[in-house]
Amino acid sequence: MKRGWILLVLFVSSAVSVGSPGGTHNVSTFSIAARDPATGQMGIAVASRYFSVGSVVPWAMADVGAVATQANVNVGYGPKAIDLLRQGLSADEVAKRLLDEDTFPGKDGRQFAIVDARGGAVTYTGPNAPNWAGGQKGANWAAQGNILVGPQVPEAMGKAFEATSGELAEKMFAALKAGDGAGGDKRGRQSASMLIVCHECGRNTNNDRYLYINVDDSPDPFTELRRLLDLALAYNYGDRAAKLLQQKKIPEARQSAQTAVKYAPNSSDAHMSLGLLNYLSGDKTAALSELQTAQRLDPNFRKQWDAMMGFSKNFAMIQNDEEFMRKLFPSTQ
Repeated sequence: MKRGWILLVLFVSSAVSVGSPGGTHNVSTFSIAARDPATGQMGIAVASRYFSVGSVVPWAMADVGAVATQANVNVGYGPKAIDLLRQGLSADEVAKRLLDEDTFPGKDGRQFAIVDARGGAVTYTGPNAPNWAGGQKGANWAAQGNILVGPQVPEAMGKAFEATSGELAEKMFAALKAGDGAGGDKRGRQSASMLIVCHECGRNTNNDRYLYINVDDSPDPFTELRRLLDLALAYNYGDRAAKLLQQKKIPEARQSAQTAVKYAPNSSDAHMSLGLLNYLSGDKTAALSELQTAQRLDPNFRKQWDAMMGFSKNFAMIQNDEEFMRKLFPSTQ
């Protein structure tokens, strides 16, 4: 019996050290909240030695703002901050209201970041947030963390964010990787998440969520987050290509399909879409090359092809191109 109690005490002590539900509520992590002024996208990227950090830290609403809630976390800061931002308050004004109206214990250990739709940014670290804790901010971004190896973590994140070109997802991923490269959470790695929103920019119809990817429990969450990010961006660009095709914007659709292939070079569907758009653009040579690549990647390519041809009238001219079809399916023509 005594040995059982000792094991139980050891288990509980270990659980407290990683911020489990049975112990401390600290969400020890590093994150960046950011906005892209060119596209209006806003979001959060976060990593932690904490299970499923994406279920606690990131909050965002298109054309409103992005919020990260962490350390001795009051999760209610997320939805409340979004609501206050919707009312027209600035990031600074929202931060003050959150702290002034917080009636829960442990307020002096809170950490959060807010970026509003005008680019205003706030990073706040309470005096009793678990050390090392702090943050930095710049135009359209705020980086912060707690239980870190030191101030070099948010410093590296800010520098990487500003030095990286491309869309917001790439800039935030670079910041997260830089924070990890500078030492990150001094307890190690476990989970990571990225949330980006913008007005009707998500897949399908009436969707403001551009992407939301989570690695809940992994010894190498950054590699897995990168894999999921590549997939998410590939699907986003593929969806954009389809929407542009419906609008008869063939050159723009082809460009989006090319980007989808860049992010998913082993996807038969991505190569098929690009091949079809190459054909509609008048480039039969490039079309055949992409479609043959899709064939090599998918043993059921013919079934996929027949389904695609039956789904859209946009590609009827390809089916009627006997010479092209003989080259694509030489054994069945």
